[in-house]
Amino acid sequence: MRIRLIALIALASLVPQLGPTRAQQPPLPPALDQDQPGLVPDPTDEQLLPQYRPQPVFYRSNQPPGTIVIETEERFLYLVQDDKTAIRYGIGVGREGFQWSGLVKVTRKQEWPDWRPPPEMIERQPYLPRFMAGGPGNPLGARAMYLGGTVYRIHGTNQPKTIGYAVSSGCIRLVNPDVIDLYDRVAVGTKVVVRQAPKL
Repeated sequence: MRIRLIALIALASLVPQLGPTRAQQPPLPPALDQDQPGLVPDPTDEQLLPQYRPQPVFYRSNQPPGTIVIETEERFLYLVQDDKTAIRYGIGVGREGFQWSGLVKVTRKQEWPDWRPPPEMIERQPYLPRFMAGGPGNPLGARAMYLGGTVYRIHGTNQPKTIGYAVSSGCIRLVNPDVIDLYDRVAVGTKVVVRQAPKL
C-alpha cells in the first residue's frame, strides 16, 4: 500500500501545470509582434515562466518514443518518452492565418542556421533582410530542425519573450537553451505530429 501511494505521488508530480490560459495571458508588446533580426537576447530573458520550462509530464500517447507532438493551441511541444510520459517544452507558434497541422519528419538539422525569410514573411515585413548568416542575433536562433518538404522549422529564437504566443509565420520557436536540448535528443527522420485545435 505504501509503495502504491509513493508511486501515485510521483506520477501526480508529472501532471502538466499549464499555468495561465491564453485568455489570461498579458498581450504581447507590439514591438515583439515583428521579427527583429540583429537583436541579441539577454540570457535573463531566456529564463521562462515555470510552466514553459522543459520538464517531464504525464502525457498519454499512442505515438512511439522519440516522436515530437506539437499542441499548437496549448503552446507546448512534447517529446514522447513512453505511452504515459513526455518531456514538455514551451513554444511560440504561428500567428492567425499561419497555423497548420499535419504529419511530417525532421529532414535536416542545422546548428546556427542561416536565415532566408520566405516571400510571405517579406510581404508582411518588407524591412527584413533577404539573407542573414547564423549567429546570436539571427531569428532562427541556435538550432533548427527542418520539417519535411515544408518551409517550416522547429528552431530557436532571438525573442525569448514570444514563447507562449502565436507570433511566427508558421515555424515553432523555443528559447535557445531549450532548442539545443531538443536538438541533441532527436535525429533526422524523427516523426513530428502537429496538432491544431478545431475551430468551434
